[in-house]
Amino acid sequence: MKIKPLSPQESECLYWVALGKTTQEIGKILGLSRHTVNFHIRKCLTKLNASNRPAAIAKALTLSLLSLDEPRAPRGRH
Repeated sequence: MKIKPLSPQESECLYWVALGKTTQEIGKILGLSRHTVNFHIRKCLTKLNASNRPAAIAKALTLSLLSLDEPRAPRGRH
């Protein structure tokens, strides 16, 4: 089964999930509603054929679709 690449928004949301942030925290960091964050995370789960967030993170890391090496600056609204 071929895995579709993650969009930049999906990758960014999954990155913050991997760092232990909640949906609400990710929304504040990225300047998005919690509904939009959940939408992007659900897309990740679907694309990665994962049943939950930890499985999606593990799969994305294994497939080199996600990297935790480079810190990202929050891009929320100021």
